[in-house]
Amino acid sequence: MPIQPVILAGGTGTRLWPLSRELYPKQLLNLTDEHSLLQTTLARISPMPDVLPPIIVVGEEHRFLTRAQVEALGLFPRYHLLLEPLGRNTAPAICGAALFSRQTYTEDPVLLMMPADHLIARPDVFIRTVAIAREKAEDGHLVTFGIVPDHPETGYGYIRRGDDGRVDSFVEKPDLTTAEKYVADGNYFWNSGIFAFSATTLLDELCTFTPDIVNSMEKAVEDGTTDGVFFRFNRSAMEKCPSDSIDYALMEKTKNAVVVEADFGWNDIGSWRALCEVADKDEHGNVTSGDVLLEDVENCLVRSEDVLVTAIGLRDTLIVETADAVLVAPMDRAQDVKAVVNRLKKEGRSEFYTHITVYRPWGSYTTLEIQDRFQIKRITVNPGAKLSSQLHHHRYEHWVVVSGTARVENGDQTILLRENESTYIPLGTTHRLENPGVIPLELIEVQIGSYLGEDDIVRFDDEYGREKHL
Repeated sequence: MPIQPVILAGGTGTRLWPLSRELYPKQLLNLTDEHSLLQTTLARISPMPDVLPPIIVVGEEHRFLTRAQVEALGLFPRYHLLLEPLGRNTAPAICGAALFSRQTYTEDPVLLMMPADHLIARPDVFIRTVAIAREKAEDGHLVTFGIVPDHPETGYGYIRRGDDGRVDSFVEKPDLTTAEKYVADGNYFWNSGIFAFSATTLLDELCTFTPDIVNSMEKAVEDGTTDGVFFRFNRSAMEKCPSDSIDYALMEKTKNAVVVEADFGWNDIGSWRALCEVADKDEHGNVTSGDVLLEDVENCLVRSEDVLVTAIGLRDTLIVETADAVLVAPMDRAQDVKAVVNRLKKEGRSEFYTHITVYRPWGSYTTLEIQDRFQIKRITVNPGAKLSSQLHHHRYEHWVVVSGTARVENGDQTILLRENESTYIPLGTTHRLENPGVIPLELIEVQIGSYLGEDDIVRFDDEYGREKHL
């Protein structure tokens, strides 16, 4: 059976705020090197033999960023992005991927299900472990990868191995005393969230235990739509689908689950403390990134994204700076970042959703200043890209080209603008911006008006199939 990689890339990684945001989540971040966690996951599977084009399940709002990262990596000329119009947890995502794979390819593949946001220190051992799991999946088993614990961890669920490698039970996150007993026992493993099973075995088991999920996702795939590398699950079908994890929906109920012992340096990077554990440290045990200056600091994580960050006399502390937010906390409270994120979401704060730089399929924009009746942005348009044809009811716009060439449709006129040239877009005027050149177009936009929200857009034509303000 060929291997069908399925990468689940729908999470947001709230415990890595303020770097991870709703619209720029953990799996798209470069946390340990020049590649994002998603790109590292793709690179990990590329040497495997007999691999079908990977399937990546992603939220609708992350589709263009994900596509850009896959193509920038350049390892897979063919791949599929399955778009979830709304989140329904891992069981529907995995079921939908299996149905899509069966519809797309004639083989009954072994599905290798992986989260997009984990680190694996020994990818060669990972490939050997996958080969073992593949054999068991070909024999009709549902395989889960159990990580060999190297310390008593209270932040992970555990798997208890029974006779012949069968899964005896899944165990919730334990207290420290219980975790110590698990490690000493030798038959308890961390639940990695990585699985292998044939598409047929998976769907047969899901039909037995969660037929409602299968019925809904069959409809979501049957009525889904294709747009290049994108396949969009049908929204109305997914709205009717139960929301459940693959653990609760299937793995804890089936009698056909086996565990493969995995010792390949796994870490789910579930918090800043977890990242600190796997990152390179200086002679004082500090993990630093960006423009950082430390004096008498030990065992700290200090990360600067935008400005100089200095620290004096700190121990076991994390500091993360971005252009619009700063996090400071004791290292042993790293898991509590989620509480701050929940408050930001409840209050509707922009810092929950996005950074001041927002990425679009055509490029990006950075908000430099915003006041009651004006805001200033830096806009970058990729070579050959164009924005939608649109108008605004509540704002006027002034554009000044900093570098590159802009083709501007402004009402019934089309003009070319070069460095230090500008134009003015009156309120209610249909307009469009395009970069016809071979270098990025950079311009400064000044907006003036009574309302400056991104939803003040009436879109007439868009090359990326977007609606509203996306």
